[in-house]
Amino acid sequence: MYPAPGGAPQPGMAGFDTGYPGQPSPAPGQPPATYPGQPPATYPGQQPATYPGQQPTPSYPQAPAANPSIPQYPSPPSVTPSIPPLKAGTGTITDASNFDALRDAEVLRKAMKGFGTDEKAIIECLGSRSNKQRQQISLSFKTAYGKDLIKDLKSELSGNFEKTILAMMKAPSLYDAYELYEAIKGAGTDEECLIEILASRTNKQVHEINSVYKTEFKKTLEQALKSDTSGHFERLLVSLCQGNRDESSNVDMTLVQRDVQELYAAGEKRLGTDESKFNAILCSRSRAHLNAVFYEYQRTYNRDLEKSICREMSGDLERGMLAVVKCLKNTSAFFAERLYKAMKGAGTKDKTLIRIMVSRSEVDLLDIRQEYKKMYGKSLYTDITGDTSGDYRKILLKLCNGSD
Repeated sequence: MYPAPGGAPQPGMAGFDTGYPGQPSPAPGQPPATYPGQPPATYPGQQPATYPGQQPTPSYPQAPAANPSIPQYPSPPSVTPSIPPLKAGTGTITDASNFDALRDAEVLRKAMKGFGTDEKAIIECLGSRSNKQRQQISLSFKTAYGKDLIKDLKSELSGNFEKTILAMMKAPSLYDAYELYEAIKGAGTDEECLIEILASRTNKQVHEINSVYKTEFKKTLEQALKSDTSGHFERLLVSLCQGNRDESSNVDMTLVQRDVQELYAAGEKRLGTDESKFNAILCSRSRAHLNAVFYEYQRTYNRDLEKSICREMSGDLERGMLAVVKCLKNTSAFFAERLYKAMKGAGTKDKTLIRIMVSRSEVDLLDIRQEYKKMYGKSLYTDITGDTSGDYRKILLKLCNGSD
């Protein structure tokens, strides 16, 4: 859970600060009031604010601001919360300068040629390159030596170190598609993996995953999800895999107020829960809109929406809905919590640890590190050091890229 209203602000949150003091309405000629999760007003020529890990808004059809057939509620009293400045997400891995794909291919060839393997050289080379550069290295390796770099790495490495390196060599959408496939296939289902990926990716990323999934596995992701899940949890995943969330930064407070009232009526106000109403609102509205909804829900009913979900739902559906809300509020804090739980207690959930460290290394891992330290009082680097070993530990720490 994240800090309740009145808690300490979290600079750089992708969501909103829950300790907002009310402020008077803006004076004539001043910028309009803003709401939690809504970027500051923009002016001609100014670029809109972005959120950690958010891609540029694709030109997909956007959800309508309001349904004209539904009566409009009067606008609520003016509320001007104090919002910390938004910042772009920051990864720990970036494009290496003076990059030479052929030279790196030669380094990797020497590291794997002959008796024994130079794991240190592999870690230093691949752990210092962006995913795009790794793809270029792979192509140069095949061009120069007529061999497949992935196959050579598989034959030379082992264990979780091998799994991490191979994950780093896959393009992001391909890696996500394979993780979803692995989560579904077989006797059991890794519901948390399904939730984590589908709740945290942008529309563009979801569309790419869908395309790759169909190409690789000869069936659609939606078909796979329907065959392996059921009920309201299935509907939540199917909704998320459409990649059709409104990604605009507009906030219509009339629609916000209506959604607040409908969420309360669908949950806390009634006996039983109208899960479909939660699904419709949480899976289609924009991040900016929903953060205003979360704030207004708390302000109007003195209840936190996450706690309402916990009271009204259970099992996979509860975990799924909570993941959606947490990602919308603060994506980096969501992943910090996932990493902490992967290493907490006896045993390590290595699959989760590898997936997050690899998939977020170029998106917002630096922000995740900061949230981790803030939430748990110790660094991600320290916990990885204490929970892993050998070359596996070394490559994870290379991706972590800092001990603060």
